[in-house]
Amino acid sequence: MSLITPVILVGGSGKRLWPLSRESMPKQFVPLLGKQSTFQQTLMRVADRGLFGKPVIATNDAYRFMAEQQAKEIGAEIDIVIEPERRDSGPAMAAAAVYARTLQAKAVLAMASDHMVIGDEEFRSACRDGMAAVERGGIVTFGIPPTEPKTDYGYIRPGGEQIGPVQKVTAFVEKPNAQTALRYIAEGLFWNASYFLFAPEVLLSEMARFEPAMAAAAEEAVAKARKTGSTVFLDADAFKKAPAKSIDYAVMERTDKCWVIPAKFRWSDLGTWDALLDVGNADSEGNVTEGPVEIDHVRNSYVRSDGPLTAVIGVEDVVVVAMNDAMLVGHRNNLPRLKDVVQRMTDGKHRAATEHVVMHRPWGSYQDIDRGERFRAKRLTVNPKGKLSLQSHNRRAEHWVVVKGTAEVTLDGKIMTLHENESIYIPMGGIHRLANPGSEPLEVVEVQTGDYLEEDDIVRYEDIYARV
Repeated sequence: MSLITPVILVGGSGKRLWPLSRESMPKQFVPLLGKQSTFQQTLMRVADRGLFGKPVIATNDAYRFMAEQQAKEIGAEIDIVIEPERRDSGPAMAAAAVYARTLQAKAVLAMASDHMVIGDEEFRSACRDGMAAVERGGIVTFGIPPTEPKTDYGYIRPGGEQIGPVQKVTAFVEKPNAQTALRYIAEGLFWNASYFLFAPEVLLSEMARFEPAMAAAAEEAVAKARKTGSTVFLDADAFKKAPAKSIDYAVMERTDKCWVIPAKFRWSDLGTWDALLDVGNADSEGNVTEGPVEIDHVRNSYVRSDGPLTAVIGVEDVVVVAMNDAMLVGHRNNLPRLKDVVQRMTDGKHRAATEHVVMHRPWGSYQDIDRGERFRAKRLTVNPKGKLSLQSHNRRAEHWVVVKGTAEVTLDGKIMTLHENESIYIPMGGIHRLANPGSEPLEVVEVQTGDYLEEDDIVRYEDIYARV
């Protein structure tokens, strides 16, 4: 029996951090600070097996392979619970709690995958302290001592009753205006990080009390779930019966069992580019820079390039983010408008609004090199032992050139091995597969020709990743 089972919620598209974060590669999988993603940093934070059990990742089918790959990169073992559709954090947490109960978890620690925490030992200490209230039937949340009057965070009002450092919660309060936020700080309220520590049966009992349909849907979705290895696919028909509602609205703002432990670690939800300016290593003029950039007469700005060499001159209070296929330039005061701008670009069918220049797949990734009328060139990277589906295309042919590694190619029942500088032609309608039998990544340049070159021109006959 594990002491605490971490449940890590992995969802959301991170539109406020576009163009680095997009629907196809949201911010939790992107290295925002350092070389590891916040998802990987979260996994490492709960790696102490004397305190935590194996993490359970609550996510959707689109992100499960990225979660598996990034966990593998740091040597972390995980279970994955797949939500058939997005229904906010309430149903996700309920289903994860039901699943954790099957693991005989003494307690569950539910938390986001895309936050920054500085002070891992202080974080673990808060978890240990919080267990005192959990053992008395409480639900513990982590309160962040505010450093400024934030208006985009909810707040927690603590009460007088205490169990060691843990205080009873008297109220959760909504996001305030600036004047109210100043008053909240003076009154000793905390920021609400929406991290929760609880015994599974306590949360589920409170959910059955306040949201019986949500609790029943979670129980049924797990009972009827399909399991493949360490991945649990919740039953879709059962899960969609759950009302779409956050865990804060569903339970935390209504229960009388909530406690708060004041956090001694540094925390940010990294929700905007301004947040990265706040937590980054600023120079003497208040600037944070990342990547190949040059600045001159710039103040209080965030400048980042994940691609082209970028020069910024004579501005202040701006955010500049350059990538190979998209760029953001904006004044810090107007950053809240970015989400709406991304939505307009998405509605306008701009590919870069939702798709990263590098698209990740369970077998590896691909990147567009060039495209035009009747042709598209891509660079494919196939992970060691990775294997694309056995497939055909109705409206395009493909030409493959092996740039690095060894390729195993299946074409109309014949299996061939290609080495560096060797190539093959895949005719339209040919049933084919590309695989990497080696221990190093395989790199292939693929040139497609035809009258339709989108990803949905595919017929799959066999797929080890169980995609449709």
